[in-house]
Amino acid sequence: MTRSLQVKAGSMVLRGTPAVSGVALAAAVRPIPRLSVEVSKDLVPEPDRASELSAFHAAATTVAARLRERAARASGAAAEVLTADAAMATDRGWLGAAEKLIAAGTPARAAAVAATDQFAEVFTKLGGLMAERVTDLRDVCDRVVAELAGVPEPGIPVPARPAILLADDLAPADAAGLDPTLIIGLATSLGGPTSHTAIIARQLGIPCVVAVAGLDEVEAGAGVLLDGSSGEVVVDPDPRLAAQALEEFRARATRDAAWTGPGTTADGHRVEVLVNVQDGAGARAARRTPAEGVGLFRTELCFLDRETEPSVSEQEQIYRAVLDAYSGAKVVIRTLDAGSDKPLRFADHPDEANPALGVRGIRIAARDSGILDRQLDAIARAAVGRRPVPWVMAPMISTAAEAESFAAKVRQRGLVPGAMIEVPAAALTAESILRHVDFLSVGTNDLAQYTMAADRMSPALAALTDPWQPAVLSLVAHTAAAGRTLGKPVGVCGEAAADPALACVLVGLGVGSLSAAASAIAAVGAGLSAVTRENCERAAAAALVAADPAAARVAARSILEWAP
Repeated sequence: MTRSLQVKAGSMVLRGTPAVSGVALAAAVRPIPRLSVEVSKDLVPEPDRASELSAFHAAATTVAARLRERAARASGAAAEVLTADAAMATDRGWLGAAEKLIAAGTPARAAAVAATDQFAEVFTKLGGLMAERVTDLRDVCDRVVAELAGVPEPGIPVPARPAILLADDLAPADAAGLDPTLIIGLATSLGGPTSHTAIIARQLGIPCVVAVAGLDEVEAGAGVLLDGSSGEVVVDPDPRLAAQALEEFRARATRDAAWTGPGTTADGHRVEVLVNVQDGAGARAARRTPAEGVGLFRTELCFLDRETEPSVSEQEQIYRAVLDAYSGAKVVIRTLDAGSDKPLRFADHPDEANPALGVRGIRIAARDSGILDRQLDAIARAAVGRRPVPWVMAPMISTAAEAESFAAKVRQRGLVPGAMIEVPAAALTAESILRHVDFLSVGTNDLAQYTMAADRMSPALAALTDPWQPAVLSLVAHTAAAGRTLGKPVGVCGEAAADPALACVLVGLGVGSLSAAASAIAAVGAGLSAVTRENCERAAAAALVAADPAAARVAARSILEWAP
């Protein structure tokens, strides 16, 4: 919406950071509380400790199995986080810490909590992406504790009718399991616009606002109007005005749903509208959207939760499933983005003081080139006989030398090489990098975090990691300018591309392709089709000189009159 929601006297208006656009009106629900564990000074008798340890292992194994089952039924980011959580439930370090406590007589439930507290303190001190894992780890612990106690796992209630979920934050396992037909809006007091919760909400098409001040005061059952575009949460709104806001949104959504592609502005400027996928199931589902191809195929899923590296043949089948789903269309494959918050059990990850700034993405190849070589072999085998040839890009490229080395490996296998722009240094030297590769793709999630030096999970810093940050947009503009200079394509595959208004701004900056979650494709395409290239350029210019993300939104949307 271009204006704040109007409310009646006595209504409470809370403001947070917009994460997923859309409007929802419903009663509020809150998560089922976690099971409280009382720490007893009484030790488990020594003869009973073996059975206590056995019960702990059985509970952890059961929780991991349930998470894997849910991951198998999910796709995209949801599948990734569920798989990562399953790996965490069987993490040797966490299990080992709990085992030592149990061996010394600590009850299993208390040992699980104490071990979690130990790791949470370490992760919090490390900050960045490692700090994000604290929510995940505590969620896994809570599920193990519930299993030991013989009670249902904590989580999200299943409402009898559509509702808006209010929470401090959601564990990735809970976010991944949301039913968008019942949870039609989401607001959290913590988190940021690129947190796992926001990414999964975007994948599911659930309007979402994060870092909402005062949200803890809202009780379950309260009437709530949520606007994911303005970042406003209105408690006890005026019924007439709330119905009007909802009707306007539904009319806009109906118009969006009628868009069938291909991507162009109103005056015919061509923009590729592509989709982000993570596996064959997700790609087949995305085929039902007007997306012209795949702009980001995340390949991490087949590596996470593995004790050993998947074989070339195993990887080939996974990649082939996505290529088959988009046969004859453009597919951009990102090589393994691991490390930091997604360590590989079979890789020799070093102990690092700040893993978010450590060995991750393409940097893993510097320590073990075989992992990258075998992945490229698998992609090449899956690509045999296919036209067009798959594009392959590396994450966390920081220098022209890294781009040159990667490009040589890709070209040796008959594929098209590219690089992700997620590091500010790469954006600033984009022209040098682009001389070695055939395309660039901007990952706005990490680019925002690294540009602003702000943990994307910190509610206090949520405004800093907002993709509307003028500094981040300036780096995108610099990268796009390099593409124009060398006549090579530059796209955006980060979450910023899923915001219809921001998508238009990106086009105005010179970006030629946009890749977003499947649920956002129609809205992005329809938004582009309703504005001219000149509108996009004017909106981009206004956003670049804005003082902050909120001002950038207002300035751009005042030009893009259709914008929500």
